[in-house]
Amino acid sequence: MDTNDKGVRKIVDMITGFARSNSLFMLAYGTGCGDIEIPPAMTSRYDWERFGYRKMATPRQADVLLISGYLATKTLKRVIRSYEQMQEPKYVVAFGSCTINGGMYWDSYNTIKMLDHYIPVDVYINGCMPRPEAVMSGLFDLQEQIKKGEANGAQKYRENLEWYRGNQKKVIKNWVMPEYNW
Repeated sequence: MDTNDKGVRKIVDMITGFARSNSLFMLAYGTGCGDIEIPPAMTSRYDWERFGYRKMATPRQADVLLISGYLATKTLKRVIRSYEQMQEPKYVVAFGSCTINGGMYWDSYNTIKMLDHYIPVDVYINGCMPRPEAVMSGLFDLQEQIKKGEANGAQKYRENLEWYRGNQKKVIKNWVMPEYNW
């Protein structure tokens, strides 16, 4: 590849990153109290649609999986299934302290403590519960990562699938996981 081809490729990557970052379809997976801060971010005061975010109904239509609230073992199974149904490129946003480290349920036997051991997380939004301003800030961080080509959680998942599968099988018993041939 000569220098001219590399320059053209860089421009194409910049345009692609800009287009992807400003047209993101989001699947919100809310458990517990975590989901209560998402509707205010969609209202006219914050209006995340003007920044390129739109809520979707199914994983097959979504680019971003926004996980809010605590995750129990049963809900982790559904999160993994939803994540694997999403088309690439796909991104994960962990929203709230419960999703990040178990929150106030950290010592429960049935609470998932570190989501990034089961699926890759691109952006963390801290707080219990994060205000809409924090949600928007986290979504802007995701957009910047996409523009720069740094949001590569799906590629990391594919490359380290055995490690993720091992962690998933430790907590999810008696679940036959599909085999992939990527």
